[in-house]
Amino acid sequence: MPTALPTLGRYLHLFPPTPLVPVQLGAGEPTIWCKLEFLNPSGSTKDRIARFMLEKAWRQGRLQPGGHVVEASSGSTSLSLALVCAQLGLHFTAVVPEGVSEERLRSLRAYGAQLLLSPKAEGIRGALHRAAAHAEATGAHYTRQFENMENPDTHRRWTGQEVLAQVPNGMVHAVVSGVGTGGTIVGLFQAFAEAGCPTVPFAARPTTSRALPEVECCSFSTRVPGVVEGISSLYTRENLPGLVELDVDDGLALETTRRLIRRGFPVGPSSGLNFAAACEATRRLPAGSQVVTVFPDRMERYFSTELFG
Repeated sequence: MPTALPTLGRYLHLFPPTPLVPVQLGAGEPTIWCKLEFLNPSGSTKDRIARFMLEKAWRQGRLQPGGHVVEASSGSTSLSLALVCAQLGLHFTAVVPEGVSEERLRSLRAYGAQLLLSPKAEGIRGALHRAAAHAEATGAHYTRQFENMENPDTHRRWTGQEVLAQVPNGMVHAVVSGVGTGGTIVGLFQAFAEAGCPTVPFAARPTTSRALPEVECCSFSTRVPGVVEGISSLYTRENLPGLVELDVDDGLALETTRRLIRRGFPVGPSSGLNFAAACEATRRLPAGSQVVTVFPDRMERYFSTELFG
């Protein structure tokens, strides 16, 4: 029989919806509706999928008190899983490619996570192989964020419903997001489409004109971490009919991030990427279209990166 979820020390379920706010960076520039996901407890939108996947596994008896969870992640998902595991009394192993910022590694250790570093040259694909092997060898619960449909379901059932209740007239004409697992853009698009919105999905891809031999496997740019290509089985055109892919110079993404920070939004590079792409999306849509994007995470985990260089 499944064990009841802990009540002492568990607080993620008590957090209210994150705000959805209109953001305009300058006179004459587009206004974008931005979901402030950096206000989640660990500082990112991945808190949602971590809570949803682990609590569901717990209720179904696939996880027990003191159980072991493993995931491959170079970014926010590992931090969110570490936080949720800490609240549920679970052990967590993060398989992380070498080269991840020191802030992330220290945060993971602070939550009590075990770290397994994979070679930087193998990128996230190598980390995925190592996570699968570790889960098989130890019997750990492998959350499989890049293929687990519970990832987009989180945003379809939860984040998307918040947005529909917050956006004027409950209408979304476009949703814009960079793609790591693809769970955010797929889940939000499905929520809006199921609600009857004529929503166009725009995927943001950072591009670089610089010679960067250190770019990890499948990444578009080291300057905007977490946005990768060809890894996720969730991000498909079947899941995103009408998909438009937008290329954004990674220098523009960083400068947009800095502009957002100077306006009081303590965000990371993916937020600048999303906002720059959302501005481009508005130029391709009829006047008055309501464009929604996400500010996925906080600036503090990037202090040692080029963003603050």
